Amino acid sequence: MSAGLNYYWRLLATGGCFAVFGFGGLALTTVVFPVLFFIPGRTRALRARWVIHKSFRFFMRLMETVGVMRFEVIGAERLHRCRNTLVLANHPTLIDVVALISLMPTASCVVKRALWQNPFLGGVVRAANYISNSEPESLIDDCAADLAAGNPLIIFPEGTRTRPGQPLRFLRGASYIALKSGKPILPVLIDCNPSTLTKRERWYQIPRRRFHLRVEVLEPINAARWIAADDPQAIAARKLTLSLEAHFTQELARHGRTEHPQA
Repeated sequence: MSAGLNYYWRLLATGGCFAVFGFGGLALTTVVFPVLFFIPGRTRALRARWVIHKSFRFFMRLMETVGVMRFEVIGAERLHRCRNTLVLANHPTLIDVVALISLMPTASCVVKRALWQNPFLGGVVRAANYISNSEPESLIDDCAADLAAGNPLIIFPEGTRTRPGQPLRFLRGASYIALKSGKPILPVLIDCNPSTLTKRERWYQIPRRRFHLRVEVLEPINAARWIAADDPQAIAARKLTLSLEAHFTQELARHGRTEHPQA
């Protein structure tokens, strides 16, 4: 009886949390961000990112408070204080970017083209001047420019959410950004147990117990450790991609699994 009540409460609470998320984005777009138009360009975007950071932080705390999830962070200070750093993370759940931005006041990220037209979140991503993937030809340069401006940049090298039980498969985009920018890489491991909010799951397909989202920030690394100075760019990108993929796979096997939380 108790387990059943807990399940239906979490189902209701999950729906409520996502409703708050959607309408919160709409409120930011229509009420908060218009005020930022009176602030000069770059400062406007940075202040919008700070507002989003605080909003996402509230959302993560809300999900914990109502019993939907448990959120654990190891090495949060590295994310909070990092600047002009390429933050690379694996991508098991829908809310990974929300979790990371809740820990990073000025972070930028690459946003799917469709989100720019989303009625709830389109105004949010535009106000923050996040990077759209609508122009693949300029995407690498746009990311390198944002890093050069002193901002941390969040990238998921897989390009989409990980399929549970499948090995990591990194695309080369993150490696090209690392090579173009020359900035340090900060690896972040994300683990969700039990698995939920994957690419093939709807929000209402919740697990039988609350999930545990664990974020662990590793030591920063430099791309130069895996490539030679005279490597052509295409070869360097391929070598770096394979090395990053192997590094994440090894570290996830070593550190990535969470303890099973109580329901």
